[in-house]
Amino acid sequence: MVRLAGKSAIVLGAAGRGNMAQVIARRFAGEGARVLVAGRKMDELQHFADEIGGIAVHCDITSLDDLHALAAAAQERFGSVEIAVNATGWGLLKPFLETTSEELAQMTALQFIGPFQFCQAVIPLMTRGGSIIQISSATATIMLNDHAAYMGTKAGTDHVIRCIANEFGGRGIRANSISPGLTDTPMNAAAKQVPGLFEAFDAAYPLGRIGSSDDIAAAAVFLASDECFMTGENLQVNGGLTLRRNPTAAEIAASVARAMAAAPMGAGHQAGAAA
Repeated sequence: MVRLAGKSAIVLGAAGRGNMAQVIARRFAGEGARVLVAGRKMDELQHFADEIGGIAVHCDITSLDDLHALAAAAQERFGSVEIAVNATGWGLLKPFLETTSEELAQMTALQFIGPFQFCQAVIPLMTRGGSIIQISSATATIMLNDHAAYMGTKAGTDHVIRCIANEFGGRGIRANSISPGLTDTPMNAAAKQVPGLFEAFDAAYPLGRIGSSDDIAAAAVFLASDECFMTGENLQVNGGLTLRRNPTAAEIAASVARAMAAAPMGAGHQAGAAA
């Protein structure tokens, strides 16, 4: 079944090879949508757009001019847009007392102001109704050490999504968030190479495994489809992680230490370098 036939989609944050936004965009294209992918690295974007038969547009979410240009390009190519996904983010890990004003400004621009203005840019294009999908995080709900700026901006944007759902539902526009937990993505490739780090999270997942971008893409297809009668919600697509909690810093350190102690000498030294 082609669930998104006749729909046009914008997927922002798709400039990383194999990242979550690309997996979502590929699924959308496979479900029959016309897809515009956007991000900051045009070489990769164009290569990926050619792979899926889509369109590539440069866009830095922190630039209002770029967002206006993105909306203009989508309108010129598609006329109307029915699906808009923001999958940008910066996984800053920094102790609370060490987080600088500059980092707070960067995080706010990327994960609060940018998504707010992205929605302002795409809503006028949704002349036939549509679906806005914000990629959030389980940590907008549950704790993780040294992650306050990331968590706070994600949580703030989740509430903006609720406001959009309330205000624009009468125009047939739905707005929802998806909250992954720790996910096996290229962004986390270096962390995955550290023995014991991913394993520290395993016990937190009632479904018994770390999530994948395919899990998130499947949820995004549902939210984008006409089957969805849901708005203003935050879908916890994280294997039940938010029923429990993330491991503490001490638990992560202990898991890494156990794995490194059990590893051959060469592997242990490599893991230490990766950490």
